[in-house]
Amino acid sequence: MKHIRSIITLGCLAAMAATAGAQGFRSGGGITDIMRAGPRLGPPAARPSTAPAAVPTQRAAEFIVALVNSEPITNTDVLKRVDRLVKENPDAERVPRNELTRLVLDRLITERAQLQLAKENGIKVDDVAVDQAEQTVARQNEISLTELRRRVAAEGISQPEFRSDLRDQLLLTRLRDREVEAKVKVSDSEADEYLVDQRNVSVKNAALQNLNLAQVLVALPETATDAQIATAQQKAQSIAQRARAGEDFAKLVRENSDSPDRENGGAIGMRTADRYPPLFVDAVQSTAVNGIAGPVRSSAGFHVLKVLAKSQLGSADATVTQTQVRHILLLNDPKRTTAQAVAQLAEFKRRLQAGTADFAGLARDNSQDASAKEGGELGWSRPGQFVPEFEEAMDRLSPGQISDPVVSRFGVHLIQVEGRRDAKLSQSEQREAARAALREKRVEEAFSTWVQEVRARAYVEYREPPQS
Repeated sequence: MKHIRSIITLGCLAAMAATAGAQGFRSGGGITDIMRAGPRLGPPAARPSTAPAAVPTQRAAEFIVALVNSEPITNTDVLKRVDRLVKENPDAERVPRNELTRLVLDRLITERAQLQLAKENGIKVDDVAVDQAEQTVARQNEISLTELRRRVAAEGISQPEFRSDLRDQLLLTRLRDREVEAKVKVSDSEADEYLVDQRNVSVKNAALQNLNLAQVLVALPETATDAQIATAQQKAQSIAQRARAGEDFAKLVRENSDSPDRENGGAIGMRTADRYPPLFVDAVQSTAVNGIAGPVRSSAGFHVLKVLAKSQLGSADATVTQTQVRHILLLNDPKRTTAQAVAQLAEFKRRLQAGTADFAGLARDNSQDASAKEGGELGWSRPGQFVPEFEEAMDRLSPGQISDPVVSRFGVHLIQVEGRRDAKLSQSEQREAARAALREKRVEEAFSTWVQEVRARAYVEYREPPQS
């Protein structure tokens, strides 16, 4: 449940992008990770007082603790966030309560200022996008939507509150795209210099490697008993032993895995190590290509991993898993709601599956993308080339499959994967991969500065300090 709580509790902008990567859970972080989720802003300065100290009296739990451009943040808002934070991160309990509440209040102030800016800029997120985000959270936790909602309710979070949190995350992500990402550029010479730097770094640095892993997941329910855990562990150990003895791993995946990627032989695809769960990277760090690692335990269950490929960005043999893909895009349009665009693309999918329409023809006639004239063809793509919403859906498709309509920040897509291959990167492709890696680093730096600027421009009035 850590991944679910990280999205609804921390307001971390990277949380939704992160779901575009590997299957399985990402490991939860401690209190230091929480503080890195946003800029470190000092606690509010003490307000001077000339009145004599009052005799302590009992106070109602609900009152305004701060105003952000006249919008209130209540004591309940702060305490709810603190409670979630402590549930997710036991380390948080070691932080003095008054310090924790002040840090959470500052976080809420920063988020509220950004959300107000998103509203001023006319950025909106409709219910269809929130529906898709909810489904993505369920998939990445490898549970059904019904089970996700049950677990959220068990945490004391109402469905409207959960969806409101998801909507805010999408708003903040789209604001970041508009205000920060679009303005960060990396030149060819900077990308080439970055490549040279990577060649001079030890190959043993796993964080800089490209990895292609396959997995067998033996899933466990969140409330698994000791007997269930022992049975699942025994099954995973047996699978690992059979794989090490030479049995076909893809066959073991098809017959035993509880992960959605089992139809692809468990292969997750060639991508940079930082786009895998740290648990996976640590497990395979000393495992050779074609070697077996695990089983390793996550919140999802037990994973048996096979290393399909390793390479180093900048090396002569650097490879990635490329996907040949095409799409039909219906842009966000005031004259057509997202729900109407979804319905239209769902009808296109029905016609395609019935054999009464041709994908290329539908793309040429309807797609509002530059690829329309090419029948929607986007060519061979590498990991990280598309926005997370698109790539997460694309990665779940086998060659020949067509997605359900996918909502992104650009509009609604219908996606078809035509093929996959592991290919060595040309010099120009390595440059583009380096440009993307360097740009991502600069976006994080620019975002931190931008957030502080937004926070500084906001009018903040502190009222009463939060009280438990």
